[in-house]
Amino acid sequence: MAATRSNTVTSRELAAIGRRFYGRGWVQGTSGNFSAVVSREPLRLAITASSVHKGQLRDAHIIEIDGEADIVGTRTRAPSAEALLHLEVVRRRGAGGVLHTHSIWGTILSGAGPHRDFLTIDGFEMLKGLSGVRTHTHVERIPIIDNDQDMSRLARVVGDTLDRNPEAHAFLLRRHGLYTWGDTLADAERHVEILEFLFEAIGRGATFRPEGGEREVDYGAIENS
Repeated sequence: MAATRSNTVTSRELAAIGRRFYGRGWVQGTSGNFSAVVSREPLRLAITASSVHKGQLRDAHIIEIDGEADIVGTRTRAPSAEALLHLEVVRRRGAGGVLHTHSIWGTILSGAGPHRDFLTIDGFEMLKGLSGVRTHTHVERIPIIDNDQDMSRLARVVGDTLDRNPEAHAFLLRRHGLYTWGDTLADAERHVEILEFLFEAIGRGATFRPEGGEREVDYGAIENS
C-alpha cells in the first residue's frame, strides 16, 4: 500500500510540474518529459507518457517503468520515447528526479554548430541555486550532445558524457533542449528554474548593447571540446 501511495503522490507531483513548466513556456505542446524514482531495488521510475500535452498533464498520464524502460503493469499509453535517457541519468548520477524541457532559449543555445560541445556559464549569482555551488565565480560547463533518434545509441552517448563530466548539473541535446536532475524531484525542478533563467539571461545578453557603446559583459560562451 505504501509503495502505491508513493507512486500516486509522485504522479501528482510530476503532473503539476508539467503544468507549471507549460505555463512558463518551457514545454510547449507535447514537448518535454519528466520522471522520478519510486523504487531503487528493483529500479522503477514514474515517467510521463509519450505525446501528452504538458499543459493538460494529469496523474493518469504518468506511467511506471522498470530498469529496461518496459511498462510495469497494464497501461494503454507508451512511456516517453526518451525513457532510456532518464534511466541513464538515474544510474550515472543517482538522481531522484530527471526533467527535460524544450524552452526557446535552451533550444537556441543548444543549437551551436558541430564541434561546439559545451555551453559555459560563469559569474552569475543564480549559479548558487545549483546543488553544491557556493559562489557566483563557479564555472558551469554544460555538455552539448548531438541529437539522435536511435535512443539506445543516444543513451550510451549520454552515459559516456556524464562519466566524462562528473561536475555537470545538466546537458543539452543539440537543437532540442535541456536535461537536468536532482537528488529529489524538488531539486531537479529548482535546477530547471535556475538554468532556464541563465539561458534566457545569456540569450538576451548576447544582443544587448549599452547606450552609446559596445557590449561590455560576457554572458556565456559556446566552446569546443
